[in-house]
Amino acid sequence: MQTQAVDRTGFQEAWPRFLALVDSAGTSGAKLIVLPEGTVPSYVVGTTPVPPELIQRTESDLAELAKRHGAVLVYGTARIHEGRQFNSASVIGPDGRDLGFAAKQFLWHFDRKWFEPGRTLDPIDTPLGRLGVLVCADNRIPTIPSTLVERGAELLVMPTAWVTSGRDPGNLENAQADIMINVRAHENGVPFIACNKAGIEEQSVAYCGKSAIVSADGHLMAQAGESEETVLLGEVEVGTRPQRSHATLGATLDENFKPLEKMRIAFTLETDPAKLERYRKLAELEDAGVLISPEDGPARIIERDGLRYGVIGTNTFCNPRGLVEARLAGVDLFVWDLHAKAAWRVSYGRTRAMELRAWMIGLDREQDRAAVIDPDGVVIAGTFGDLKVAAFSYDRSRSANGLVAPFTDAFAGLRNAEAIRARGMEQSLVAPRG
Repeated sequence: MQTQAVDRTGFQEAWPRFLALVDSAGTSGAKLIVLPEGTVPSYVVGTTPVPPELIQRTESDLAELAKRHGAVLVYGTARIHEGRQFNSASVIGPDGRDLGFAAKQFLWHFDRKWFEPGRTLDPIDTPLGRLGVLVCADNRIPTIPSTLVERGAELLVMPTAWVTSGRDPGNLENAQADIMINVRAHENGVPFIACNKAGIEEQSVAYCGKSAIVSADGHLMAQAGESEETVLLGEVEVGTRPQRSHATLGATLDENFKPLEKMRIAFTLETDPAKLERYRKLAELEDAGVLISPEDGPARIIERDGLRYGVIGTNTFCNPRGLVEARLAGVDLFVWDLHAKAAWRVSYGRTRAMELRAWMIGLDREQDRAAVIDPDGVVIAGTFGDLKVAAFSYDRSRSANGLVAPFTDAFAGLRNAEAIRARGMEQSLVAPRG
């Protein structure tokens, strides 16, 4: 249900229209209906608390529609629980009952001014299957959706408020909408439903639309446009979860090793010793302190020539948790030697770079292409054709900062998700799930 954004002051007037859209989706046969983050009463809530009676009334309205159509309903709402106000995604069952909610953990920029972060990661049982419910920026932390799937989620469902900078009004960009949701579905092996707003809120927050229904193999089944209010319909298969890789890169580091803060780094696909010696001399002409080339063997961390980096294969790279331990230990450059999933190399590489705030060098021998991606997820250099050696300027200060928005630290988000997962594992040892 991609809705047009409204200010908090305009919510009461817009609510009947939103209900009519839900009703039309139910009439069309939808059995899972999703509304955006901050539908009730808005995303920009402000510091004035949301009245509990408003939350209760809107829940009652939606419960009636869920019963009328026999549908499961997920919607973004302010929610007061145990005296705390959360940015939540609430779930209503086809009988109108409240099935639970997920509170946003990785609060984004100003929404931390009026919401508290969530503290749990558990799927919600519904007649459609176990839903892994998360909210917007939670999806930027790879271990939040992967933990939900690890705990039995068969479908990822995300009310969101994807904002856009308006850098190009003709192409409203957002990394999650353009890249990450497809990777999340693919790497976890479950479908992903993401519901966004369109338009502008409080004349200061712009949304990119692009609500999407993504299949378990990461391909778009349906996607909305950037600006319209619309009912997006699609069909996904729930319940089939292929076995995923659990390969990870450990974090055994030499405490006495002092990596350089800045360095020119060259890289190549070449493995022949004679050619590599020639390429090292060419790299020196570019003032490169090191030349990186493919290295067969297990995943490991290399410390040499003033540079520390992780060497990994596809199984480690495509595991959402594969690089987290090493990244939190301080490794900020990873060399990915591709042997599979070539069609996903750029999407995975850009996603990993952005979510981990790290540098990624992809060595794709099958495609005869090597490229480097910076911590903002931008491909900045690469080899092609007769260009066999490329170089870039590595700067540790760019990857040392985990801020992805004001007061929004990706490293803190990763640590928090790992702490919640660890608590859940401890509890499962005490009281195993049925």
